[in-house]
Amino acid sequence: MPDKDYQLKVLISREEIKNTVAKLANEIEEDYRGKHPLLICVLKGSFVFMADLIRQLDLPSSGKVKVVQRPKTPVKGRDVLVIEDIVDTGLTLSFLLNYLRRKKPASLKVCALTDKPSRRKAPVSIEYLGFTLPNKFVVGYGLDLNQKFRNLPDICAFEDNESS
Repeated sequence: MPDKDYQLKVLISREEIKNTVAKLANEIEEDYRGKHPLLICVLKGSFVFMADLIRQLDLPSSGKVKVVQRPKTPVKGRDVLVIEDIVDTGLTLSFLLNYLRRKKPASLKVCALTDKPSRRKAPVSIEYLGFTLPNKFVVGYGLDLNQKFRNLPDICAFEDNESS
């Protein structure tokens, strides 16, 4: 866990994030044209990404679901898009996708801002991906360390001061 011997280094700038969110929104709009997708946000960290993504989308969409709650909007027969800030081990996302598949959606896809494939323990497919990350601890843009750093506009990695 990072401590006082570490400093934050910008890994992905707010401008890169903004451009990538716009690119992802364009891809999603193209694929969901004429459809009314149900967007499911994996809380807590994904709320920043989802808020920015929704503002970029020109689609009728609805629904936000906490992982710990049953969906309040019916999933059966809907096109479902799960919004995730980071896919790390894949365990949480795999669990959620299996749960949602049992609800029989018309389609089920994942949009993730970031991915750390080197840490994967459960296989998951990501149809819309912003960035692939190195195996570093990251914070910012909704990602946190003990509920801190979520408010940073950039995605930052903890770097050892001696390697700087």
